[in-house]
Amino acid sequence: MTVRIVLVDDHGMFRSGVRAELAADPTIEVVGQAGDVDSAVAAVAEHRPDVVLLDVHLPGGLTRPGGREVLQRCAECLTAQPPVRFLALSVSDASEDVIAVIRAGARGYVTKTISGPDLARAIHRVHQGDAVFSPRLAGFVLDAFGAGTGEVAAVDDELDRLSSREREVMRLIARGYAYKEVAKELFISVKTVETHVSAVLRKLQLSNRYELTRWAADRRLL
Repeated sequence: MTVRIVLVDDHGMFRSGVRAELAADPTIEVVGQAGDVDSAVAAVAEHRPDVVLLDVHLPGGLTRPGGREVLQRCAECLTAQPPVRFLALSVSDASEDVIAVIRAGARGYVTKTISGPDLARAIHRVHQGDAVFSPRLAGFVLDAFGAGTGEVAAVDDELDRLSSREREVMRLIARGYAYKEVAKELFISVKTVETHVSAVLRKLQLSNRYELTRWAADRRLL
């Protein structure tokens, strides 16, 4: 049986590479592509694929990460018969990204380091209803959801207060990076880093970077 997929990623070169890799499997057919939230929702509605390969961070939309918004706006497809299955394919292995898309309805989450043959197998498994995760993420997912949906929801709500850039700065500061190192890593000025850190501490109601490190560690965000 051919598995029909829609490929969602904001980088055209990456989409081309994934298509080339999947071409080796004659049982997988790419029937549509999209590069932002709105076009992804439209492509899913138009093609009703078996599986959607979904990047987590997409431009457009009103909420972050963009992949979660696609899932929320396609919620009806998740429970349709047959259902549309979503497999997150992302460069990010951040715990909050994994939690966000899995809670929204994705059946699995793999990183972009995955090989072509492994990605094809993951697509088939998700199509069959299995949950698929990159090996490094599997234990984390079990731990996070084993703690109960209340804790996961609380973490998600707190992170929703932060912008995408604030989350990046938060994670690096919590890992012990100096302001200059954060600025170099994210290609922004030290002054901008200071502004983001102040905003993060204010939104999370924390007093200093040491409290921020404890906050992130307690929520397995490091």
